[in-house]
Amino acid sequence: MGTLTYTFHLFISLVLQIHLIPAEPGFSVGGGVGMGVGIGGGGVWVGGGGGGGGVSTPTPDPNPPPQSPPALSTPSLSPAYTALQSWKSAIAEDPNGILTTWVGPNVCNYKGVFCSSSVSPWVSAIDLNRANLKGVLVKELSLLTELSLLHLNSNRFSGTVPDSFRDLVSLTELDLSNNQFSGQFPISTLQIPNLVYLDLRFNQFSGQLPAELFDKPLDAILLNNNQFSGELPENMGSSSASVMNLANNKFSGVIPASLGYVNSALKEVLFLNNQLTGCIPEGLGLFSDMQVLDLSHNSLTGHLPDSLSCLQYIEVLNLAHNHLSGELPDIVCSLKNLLNLTVAYNFFSGFSPTCENLFSRSIGFDFSLNCIPGEGMQRPPPECSMIPGGGGGGINYETEIEVIEVALMNWKLVTKELVMG
Repeated sequence: MGTLTYTFHLFISLVLQIHLIPAEPGFSVGGGVGMGVGIGGGGVWVGGGGGGGGVSTPTPDPNPPPQSPPALSTPSLSPAYTALQSWKSAIAEDPNGILTTWVGPNVCNYKGVFCSSSVSPWVSAIDLNRANLKGVLVKELSLLTELSLLHLNSNRFSGTVPDSFRDLVSLTELDLSNNQFSGQFPISTLQIPNLVYLDLRFNQFSGQLPAELFDKPLDAILLNNNQFSGELPENMGSSSASVMNLANNKFSGVIPASLGYVNSALKEVLFLNNQLTGCIPEGLGLFSDMQVLDLSHNSLTGHLPDSLSCLQYIEVLNLAHNHLSGELPDIVCSLKNLLNLTVAYNFFSGFSPTCENLFSRSIGFDFSLNCIPGEGMQRPPPECSMIPGGGGGGINYETEIEVIEVALMNWKLVTKELVMG
């Protein structure tokens, strides 16, 4: 009886396990009870475990339903797609194949294009420096209203900057240097509300600078190596820039007297290789944080202002190739942070022992081709007989000689009259 009872309980236990415990997907248990789950032919299939147990095999659907393309863009990128595709069509040469990646609506995958990392991304920067692209800028780029950085230096872009650039309300940095842009100064760049860095170097821009340039709160004004001309605006001293590079242009007239009296934030001023005349204004010495001052290759005249002694942080002072005269003052040679002083190709007539000590301080000091007696590599005496400009404290020796000669002639006439009288 005990054996029969035990056998009955074992049978009931097995039946309960078969009917109450769920089978693993794809696995059949005993007498055909089972379930198979799998993916095939683009859908989910469910089938019995079949007889005899084992793993079920899905059957592919011979006519799978069509699959929708993955969503590669978001509504926030739609304007960017329009802008970049318009620009792509305006680029004639792409030797490095940069634009081969500019395909499809997901502009965040375009080479040189950078997006914000958010649920609704936007184009925040474009960096195509040294891409060697040839083409023009298009007005549709103004659709990139979230763009904060546009760097295009060292390409072959030409033409002008579109007026629509004023709508780039988020742009803070604009670098168009080393291209072939031309025309007047691009006024639209001054209408970009948040711009702080403007680099137009090494292009073919021409004409005068607008006064508004120096009223805009820019940290850097880089305009060197263009064809700009005319006089510098009087309000130049109002600029908040720390770097101002106007070198290698065709500016004429005097350096504005306002420099130094309004803004003292300038650390680098480079006006070399222009056609500037007149004296060095006193205000230039008021830039207490100035580190580099290069006024070389102009036609500046007169003596050096005493205010230059205030340039306590100056490291590079280049006044070469001008018509400056007088004695090179101690106050300049005593500047404590000076690393290089160049006054070559002027008409200085001497300097003090303090300037001689620059050599012992291992400071670069070039005073060649001046009019300093007893020193080598100076101008020949005939060149030193007349100081060009004759203003700002400079002495016109030929005029002085003429005055003396006239005085002697008058003295001889007076003497003769006295003798004969």
